Amino acid sequence: MLPNLITKTITLEDGREIIIETGALAKQADGSVVVKMGKAMLLATVVSKKEAGEGVDFLPMSVDYQEKFASSGKIPGGFLKREGRLSDYEILISRIVDRAIRPIFPDDYHADTQIAITLISGDDDVLPDALAGLAASAALAVSDIPFNGPISEVRVAKIDGKLKINPSPLELEKASLEFIVAGSLDFILMVEGEANEIQEEEMLEAMQYAHEEIKRHCQAQIELTRLVGKEVKREYNHEKSDPALFDKMRADVYDKLYASVGKLIANKSERSALIKEIKEEFVASLGEDHGYEASLIGPYFSKIHKEAARNLTLNEKKRLDGRKLDEVRPIWSVVDYLPSAHGSAVFTRGETQSLTTCTLGTKMDEMMVDGATISGYNKFYLHYNFPGFSTGEVKPNRGPGRREVGHGNLAMRALKKVLPPVEENPYTIRIVSDILESNGSSSMATVCAGSLALMDAGIPIKSAVTGIAMGMISDAKTGKYSILSDILGDEDHLGDMDFKVTGTSKGITACQMDLKVEGLDYSVLKEALLQAKDGRLHILDEITKTLAAPKAELKPHTPRSFIMMIPKELIGAVIGPGGKVIQEIQKDTGATIVIEEVDNQGKINIFSANQDKLNAALSRIKAIVAQPEIGETYTGKVKNIQPFGAFVEFMPGKDGLLHISEIKHERVETMDGVLEPGEEIQVKLIDVDKKTGKFKLSRKALLPKPEKPTSNS
Repeated sequence: MLPNLITKTITLEDGREIIIETGALAKQADGSVVVKMGKAMLLATVVSKKEAGEGVDFLPMSVDYQEKFASSGKIPGGFLKREGRLSDYEILISRIVDRAIRPIFPDDYHADTQIAITLISGDDDVLPDALAGLAASAALAVSDIPFNGPISEVRVAKIDGKLKINPSPLELEKASLEFIVAGSLDFILMVEGEANEIQEEEMLEAMQYAHEEIKRHCQAQIELTRLVGKEVKREYNHEKSDPALFDKMRADVYDKLYASVGKLIANKSERSALIKEIKEEFVASLGEDHGYEASLIGPYFSKIHKEAARNLTLNEKKRLDGRKLDEVRPIWSVVDYLPSAHGSAVFTRGETQSLTTCTLGTKMDEMMVDGATISGYNKFYLHYNFPGFSTGEVKPNRGPGRREVGHGNLAMRALKKVLPPVEENPYTIRIVSDILESNGSSSMATVCAGSLALMDAGIPIKSAVTGIAMGMISDAKTGKYSILSDILGDEDHLGDMDFKVTGTSKGITACQMDLKVEGLDYSVLKEALLQAKDGRLHILDEITKTLAAPKAELKPHTPRSFIMMIPKELIGAVIGPGGKVIQEIQKDTGATIVIEEVDNQGKINIFSANQDKLNAALSRIKAIVAQPEIGETYTGKVKNIQPFGAFVEFMPGKDGLLHISEIKHERVETMDGVLEPGEEIQVKLIDVDKKTGKFKLSRKALLPKPEKPTSNS
């Protein structure tokens, strides 16, 4: 029986269509849709349990985006030949969708929820990540799961000075800015992307342009919900409540908490100890048989503490650690901290610290990317590590999680905009940020430390890059708001907006923004961005005191690089049969040699930390690729003897005939005893046969002519 298909079509301004379809696939899920654009197809499903788990007071939701290799007609690599754990690229898309979807669930909804988005058909002209948020929201829209949506996500890019929604990969290569923006009908929820040192006004313009498109997507989902008859959502009751306990707690501890946060204690541990003491005093005051719901004491206390801290900032413009709203914590930094690294830096801002290294490698160190839709190599990559001790916790090291992948990607995007062009940079660059302390944005500390490490390594970046994490606390009833620069971890939890902006003295290179407040006016957002700019420039001034520009010289132990171009037809001569020649040169000299074809030429890159070894390898290669010139003199080695002369190797891999008549001015009757195999002799190249390309050599041309006998003799 044919399924009862229900579809909605969204037409973009350039005529391309996005089609949302439901009723055909995965009908046992609570909600299921297929989103199509061109030949690209995403299947999104959502399933949510009816009841919350015992003691769960949050939303246990997972979002997984995965691309099937078959969607692009590919077979996975590796031994198992099947899709495995999510790639970093898939994790990043999963995080973007999660950050947009999670805030739209009701605060009191705590049922275990899973959203799965799968690319089942690919299209070279369509980037599926820009459709993932729409697909997830549409799956919720056709379900009975309660949520305050719909939402959608789009990619907005500026290409040749014009903004465009969901451009193709080819168009994106020319973009001066690129953001994925998520939002609802009424407000922006999330922004993430990168730019070529743009101004704040340009970023706001792109966000507003994207939001207009998002509104149309949301309206289409509202109509889809009506068509499938899912306007009424399921009833639920996932939270215990004890109003009497809350009222008593608020009466007993609010003033104490307000006073405690008003003490403006800079040290995180001391602040926490004071708050803990207030909680313990309240619990002790209740006695053992208090009759209240004990499991609610913790959540209620956190709620009241949050209220007190927010009100302190809104009413008195004070922050937990005593700083002004726009004040950045003290900064110190140092470069060349690790003597054996190619580049290193320590950046410390308040209680957040990053130890970052920069390592320079060869083409063989490039990161291979083998995904369903994306394949190739990366010459620049950044890894971010967040061990438990950085926050004073005991945590097993199980490799990078989604948070580490996301923070590392943001820092990588920020820094890649100032790297020299690929054609001018012979190195593969790896940045590693190890977070040693964390209270506030460690990803922004990574940007600052990474910028210093690059300059310490001698990489000629265009400009230093710095980043700052911003927050905002607001009250919709009173219209009060406070914008906070360089937020603490506690302030991140308290606030309604968390955004990170990176850039140079010229403009923004990357951003990541999450909004938790409805109806935020763009004028307030502009104010926040301009305050962030002031903070970025302040941090830039501070790190400039440590290192103002890239070092002119590489470290002595850093691999030197020399690039030379050779004719395409000589690539084989340098490599040799089965790689014999190039392997021999590397073994003899200790240098690393990379050869590839670029623009119909051979490009040879020689790397070595020792200049003498590099020069030795260069001399060997030059000898191989040197072109014989008629009239030049060469030192050759006799290879074999023939009755008519000898074959002499006068250049590496190049033999010429030294005819018996060209050995001496005197007549040579036989080759016996004249030359020996292996003997080195001086020869002159006198001709090259135009038809065969064979070389003709002469020895007698280098010998003085014998004097003619006089008439008296």
